Amino acid sequence: MRHGFIKTATATPAIRVADCRYNAEKILALIRRAHDEGVHLLVLPELCVTGYTCQDLFLQQALLQSAQENAVRIASKVPRNMVVVFGAPVELRGKIHNCAVVASAGKVLGIVPKINIPNYLEYYERRWFSPALPNEEIVEFGDQLVIMGGKLIFTCNQMPYFRLACEVCEDLWVPNPPSVNHAINGATVIANVSASDEFAGKAEYRYNLIEGQSARLICAYVYADAGEGESTTDLVFSGNNQICENGITLASTKLESDELLITELDLEHLEHERRLRNTFVTTNDKEYRYIGFDIEVGETSLTRRITRMPFVPENSSQMASRADEIINLQCLGLKQRLQHINCKTAVIGISGGLDSTLALLVTVRTFDMLGLDRTGIVCVTMPCFGTTVRTKTNAMAMVEHLGCSLKVVDIKNAVMQHFEDIGQDPENTDVTYENSQARERTQILMDIANMMNGLVIGTGDLSELALGWATYNGDHMSMYGVNAGVPKTLVKHLVSHCAKTTNDKELSDTLLSVVDTPISPELVPGKQETEDLVGPYELHDFFIYHVLRWGSSPSKVYRLARYAFEGQYPDDVILKWLRTFYRRFFSQQFKRSCLPDGPKIGSVSLSPRGDWRMPSDACVKVWQSELESSLE
Repeated sequence: MRHGFIKTATATPAIRVADCRYNAEKILALIRRAHDEGVHLLVLPELCVTGYTCQDLFLQQALLQSAQENAVRIASKVPRNMVVVFGAPVELRGKIHNCAVVASAGKVLGIVPKINIPNYLEYYERRWFSPALPNEEIVEFGDQLVIMGGKLIFTCNQMPYFRLACEVCEDLWVPNPPSVNHAINGATVIANVSASDEFAGKAEYRYNLIEGQSARLICAYVYADAGEGESTTDLVFSGNNQICENGITLASTKLESDELLITELDLEHLEHERRLRNTFVTTNDKEYRYIGFDIEVGETSLTRRITRMPFVPENSSQMASRADEIINLQCLGLKQRLQHINCKTAVIGISGGLDSTLALLVTVRTFDMLGLDRTGIVCVTMPCFGTTVRTKTNAMAMVEHLGCSLKVVDIKNAVMQHFEDIGQDPENTDVTYENSQARERTQILMDIANMMNGLVIGTGDLSELALGWATYNGDHMSMYGVNAGVPKTLVKHLVSHCAKTTNDKELSDTLLSVVDTPISPELVPGKQETEDLVGPYELHDFFIYHVLRWGSSPSKVYRLARYAFEGQYPDDVILKWLRTFYRRFFSQQFKRSCLPDGPKIGSVSLSPRGDWRMPSDACVKVWQSELESSLE
């Protein structure tokens, strides 16, 4: 429950048609197992107490009486700290309703009847069931008087993010599903008790429908489907259970009766996303009733996958198509800028590192799109005190293989003259020593661009912008920053993709050499690796994603990082670099407040004109305190 996590499960009991006592035992066994696994929410299929395929037996008093008795028995045995949603027929004033029963701590919290009763193709439900009445009703359910209605939202008293509503099978398939109103009236979790039969192609359609509904409503959608034991007189049911969160399927299963499908929902993520999107308009329908329940707040063990590199697709085939898409977006941004100012020359400082390599590859592809001669791409390599043979060789080889123009400007003498002018001891390799080189390089690029009526292409990436790992008015500045929306971990994969897909073997070898070169600013002689100074980029990109994309608290980011990087980084190392991240992120906003233009590429952007508006003098103490207090 901490950090917005609730452990959630679906299951399909292997039932017997019309044997309510047997079915109740199966359901109770699943409830017990789910409770032992720490599940907070368990969703079971439509009419699982009786079986969905009872047909005219639903009109028999014996079945209805047994169904209620066993539904009451199931509810009475739901333990504390758990909510169970299951399907049962409920009679009201001579009419039978197909309902989702919601139970917790030994009692029924409410009953939600199906609103849309299908009576087409293989469905004949109107023969037995009536649609939900327009107003809520009070029904006798065992020794309880229970609210029954289509506008019930069950709210956790201890965690207000956990707001549960229900719909029943067909309700999802109609043009205006009840879940739409549930969501805009506050529900963050939709439970669907379902009995959806199978035929060729239906499973994929339903899978996409559930994902799409969870994305549209910015909610978790927990779908439990009927399966083994249902009559196969005319239909087949295969237990396609699915748990989605904001358009992403966290877990799904098929043909696994009596097995629990378990994952964790991150309700803080959903709440953050709704706060973020002002087009997600909430309403206050006075007909909705909010029913409280209790779950003790504790540490929810995590089993869901938390990727170490959230900006990089894990599937190799997806990575290839995504890489092309990202590079094309960068190219389209640069293409528009070049066309707008009628510019036919681009100037790039090429170091032999990852960022300048990607910027060069993007610029080459853009020139090809425009039908411009690649010799109009002027690559300037500017060796100085820390430049290594490897990076200089790689830089020059790339330019040659790509058919661009090359300028070599050795800046040592110019920087030494600058040191003499300002009284800097060249033996003192401090920040002035380093930044003087960065600013000298930027001055050269800008002046060459002026001479050639060209555009200086920025090379800095999103990760460097987040950390402020750039010299103010040095490599921080350009005329268009093509990499501004690309984090470092993704830069590496994009360059690797280009190496794997080029037909030029020598170019491929050079690009792979760049990928394998340790990241370094090369501003002082000898070994100088960036990740030794500011921390591993894979950790920082992980922090960036969870802090900026989801607004997660420092303690939650730390918890997720420990879980994701278990066995790779010790806890104290993660904590060290997380503290560094927050300190640098807050102190370096002034650099981001005056960034050059550059295209947004992914879900996170630091443009002061776009996604991220932050005062340069914001205080970090709240974030530091939250992190430190969580460690006590």
